[in-house]
Amino acid sequence: MTAGPRLAITLLTIVPLRAGDHGEGVDRGTARTAMLVAPAVGLITGGAAALVLLLGDALGLSPLLRAALAVAATAVITRALHLDGLADLADGLGSGRPAAEALAVMKRSDIGPFGVVALLLTMLVQVAALASAPHAVTAALIAAVTGRLALPWACRAGVPAARPGGLGALVAGTVPPRAALLVTAATVVAAGAAGAGPGGAGGGLRAAAAVVIGVAAAVLLLHHAVRRLGGVTGDVLGALVEIAATAALITLAR
Repeated sequence: MTAGPRLAITLLTIVPLRAGDHGEGVDRGTARTAMLVAPAVGLITGGAAALVLLLGDALGLSPLLRAALAVAATAVITRALHLDGLADLADGLGSGRPAAEALAVMKRSDIGPFGVVALLLTMLVQVAALASAPHAVTAALIAAVTGRLALPWACRAGVPAARPGGLGALVAGTVPPRAALLVTAATVVAAGAAGAGPGGAGGGLRAAAAVVIGVAAAVLLLHHAVRRLGGVTGDVLGALVEIAATAALITLAR
């Protein structure tokens, strides 16, 4: 496996592959590849959720309990990294402070009230949407891939980093817009095919729409975060993953 995919898997999951320590010794070309293959890593995280859903079904668990366990499994396999980013971004933006001070709030180890509310509401919506999805397994996979599809858009050329160092500085501006479009088109087609197939997510058009709506929600948040903070950080990237996945799940819910 080349360095780019290894870096994507290492950053986005708990799978222990060596690809540098969160960007240490990794060049921007490798970072660009990692962001472009990030949607495929969603098959790992979504696959963990799908496996829990299938096991829960075999054990006769209720849809709500299966969904809660699936969301928990996703948090475990990602080290809750994206949820942490969501909480930090909510605290930073919710503080209403200038960019430098908001970034300082985001770097703190504690979670403030905005972060707590953001986490609770997001996870509640994810569980409720997944529990009500007609085909929860496919929905979990599509949502996981869509969440990571937000990363090429957040790291496309023209989007600056908010800080001179860290993950945001490594990946910001590395992805050509055309490459982000191509990856998105491929994901939309794949989701549509999955939705139209046996056990699909309620139809190919709805599944494809879930990808588009998820990415659109992430891009809207991205624009707000860049305007308020001056660019992206690792926390912003994590928050975008959660927002895109949540919007996709809502689209696929009954």
